[in-house]
Amino acid sequence: MNASVPDSNFAFAREFMLQGFSYPWEVQVLLFSLFTTTYTLTITGNGAIVCALLCDQRLHTPMYMFLGNFSFLEIWYVSSTVPKMLVNFLSENKNISFAGCFLQFYFFFSLGTSECFLLTVMAFDRYLAICHPLHYLNIMTRNCCAKLVIICWVCGFLWFLIPIALISQMPFCGPNIIDHIVCDPGPLFSLMCASAPRTQLLCYTLSSLVIFGNFFFILGSYTLVLIAVLQMPSATGRRKAFSTCGSHLTVVSLFYGSLMVMYVSPKLQHSVRMQKVATLFYAMVTPLFNPIIYSLRNKEIKVALRKVLGSLNII
Repeated sequence: MNASVPDSNFAFAREFMLQGFSYPWEVQVLLFSLFTTTYTLTITGNGAIVCALLCDQRLHTPMYMFLGNFSFLEIWYVSSTVPKMLVNFLSENKNISFAGCFLQFYFFFSLGTSECFLLTVMAFDRYLAICHPLHYLNIMTRNCCAKLVIICWVCGFLWFLIPIALISQMPFCGPNIIDHIVCDPGPLFSLMCASAPRTQLLCYTLSSLVIFGNFFFILGSYTLVLIAVLQMPSATGRRKAFSTCGSHLTVVSLFYGSLMVMYVSPKLQHSVRMQKVATLFYAMVTPLFNPIIYSLRNKEIKVALRKVLGSLNII
């Protein structure tokens, strides 16, 4: 808004409207049904993995401890945005309060950042297990695993705290429509009464650091793992190592691929539709695929899941 306009003409936003997907009512109902099913399957799948890992004593190892925490994190991650998204599909009033918007913003980004750090720790765990097997159990003790998990959660919830606090202190002018499915920094910056280039730069710098920093660490870890695996004399050992790492690499590719599309361009040159689709992919699709990927490629998890489901008389 032009600085010459008197303050009396400003309509400071006390709430926002998440526009989401603008489709006819029939399509909205169809999307609601589809996303509700996806959300239910995501919670059920990740919850089943957590239960299976807790119940099976044989899986109380560092690798599965990290996987259990990752699945637990996914449950909260998907729950930070999807319930509000589902409500908006069937509601004419798509408003979200100012506080509610920034709480969603904070938890969505904090949980996503924690996922980035935890995926990096999981890659480091595989590097130690394959490249330094003799020292692995001495390094990856239960105490060390617990500390690494806590660090991932704490760093994730502190990483974007300052930029989100700065953005929340800025004045927002009408119209208060967020043309997105979640409270995201891009649309929020466009609603500010005045530009905030430093805050915007800080936000995208932190996004780039957490995405590329963790991604390159994972890439480096698996490069060393690949070299070590190719030097193994046993074909069985090579297959087992590739199978163990393959699931994690698939999850990393899905998660980081969609993140890089969204949060590494400070100029936000993406179309609104692409922003919504990319956000939907890493907010809903990736958490749905994670339990499927890990369970289908891991015999130990499949056995543990059968035991849990069998004890509940589900199978």
